[in-house]
Amino acid sequence: MKRIGIDVGGTNTDAVLITGERVLSFIKQPTTADVMTGVVNAIKAVMAADPEPHIAIDAVMIGTTHFTNAVVERARLERAAAVRIAMPASASLPPMVDWPQDLFDAVAPLRFMVEGGHEYDGRPLVPFNREQMFDAAYQIRDAGITSVGITGLFSPLTAEGEAEAAAVIRTVIPDARITLSHTLGRIGLLERENVTMLNAALQGLGASTVDAFRKALVECGITARFYLTQNDGTVVLADVAAANPVYSFASGPTNSMRGAAFLTGRLDGMVVDVGGTTADIGYLQGGFPRQANNVVKVGGVRTLFRMPDLLPIALGGGTIINPETLAIGPRSVGYNLLRDAMVFGGSILTATDIAVAAGLAEIGDRDRVKGLDKALVDGALAGMRKLLEENVDRMKTSAEGTPLLAVGGGAFLIPDELRGCSEVVRVEHAGVANAIGAAMAQVSGEVDQVFSGLDRDAALAEAERLARAQAVAAGAGEETISVIDAEDIPIAYLPGKARRVRLRVVGDIDFGGK
Repeated sequence: MKRIGIDVGGTNTDAVLITGERVLSFIKQPTTADVMTGVVNAIKAVMAADPEPHIAIDAVMIGTTHFTNAVVERARLERAAAVRIAMPASASLPPMVDWPQDLFDAVAPLRFMVEGGHEYDGRPLVPFNREQMFDAAYQIRDAGITSVGITGLFSPLTAEGEAEAAAVIRTVIPDARITLSHTLGRIGLLERENVTMLNAALQGLGASTVDAFRKALVECGITARFYLTQNDGTVVLADVAAANPVYSFASGPTNSMRGAAFLTGRLDGMVVDVGGTTADIGYLQGGFPRQANNVVKVGGVRTLFRMPDLLPIALGGGTIINPETLAIGPRSVGYNLLRDAMVFGGSILTATDIAVAAGLAEIGDRDRVKGLDKALVDGALAGMRKLLEENVDRMKTSAEGTPLLAVGGGAFLIPDELRGCSEVVRVEHAGVANAIGAAMAQVSGEVDQVFSGLDRDAALAEAERLARAQAVAAGAGEETISVIDAEDIPIAYLPGKARRVRLRVVGDIDFGGK
């Protein structure tokens, strides 16, 4: 199958054209202020270099920072309504109480707290108050809001209250876009509510982004289905991704990790993806990124949902080096590297300039940095090595040496030897590993919820059924789906043999309906 993989980063937009396991063509170019223009240019460039133009494109996979950037920049967010079904509990902490004020103001939410929800053992806290819910729905409609996030107390145990609330809202606002918290988050109420509201505020952008990508592909003459990458190293049909844009958070680094696994054939090990602005450190387990099990902040908001365990550090090709103190970053010239770096005629000393001066990379005009003092170059290299070693050590789970897979456009900044690493693995096309990871991605389905009234085997079987259904809806071929990760934890304080089950499946893309 012939695919195009695209990864839009803060500094570069990368694209590859592959068939089977062969890379036919690839391109790395600066990200444009108008992201779509950069995507169109990248697609046209890899297609122009295609040695097999007579074979049609089967699919396009796109990794985008649109949704993360919208949260970080407090821009392009849709006004949303927050409905919490938990009263009389939790009255002292209203929805989004811990959001940064500027982000809260950008979303400008209407907030409602409705009687209902459930206890930790699945019993109703109080009866669901339909009258209150209808009143909230009318207020949401009158305010012109069409995006709603609904969070129920202990809804991962039983989603009954959220389903009732959604039915009421659809009665009043038929075209409402509704996010139900039990489909995204885990038990913690506030963190689950936070990611629900981030998703609700991004759904409008999700729809417009997918539409813009679709138009960009048409402009390039491509009619194949397209997918967006997710933060578990898989892809999902674009229209499905538009409804759950939060799953695209941190998808860029996970694309690189999947690309590293594909390029090296290694399924386990540390991965360092060095871009133009940052280096992301993660760990591969079975060919997929290790998942975070703790609270992850997105744009200053505490969340607890499916996210890769990543450690970003301020080290990239555009990282600014202070020539007097030898401080490494944290500021970067970003996508202005080709203008500001010394090797490109600029006046700002960057990590790329240091690497070129040391003979580690052949980029730009080396003559422009040959006069740099050797002590300055050696000191900067030592600072980068120390920064990498300290942070790689933070991500390790044992004292034993582990292989490190070096990828990204700035991979030349990683030394050939690092303390705590058994080896540093470099591969061809490492600079576009993110786009390769996107192009080679599979489709996933995941369940993370509490089951009660079922024995262990029945609970696992039901979780697998739900995960398989998700994968098929996201574009996987049903016969290719397999379970790659499953765990269950009995919850002793809940009745009815309650247990939390986390189960993930992956499958190959189904091209049959193309």
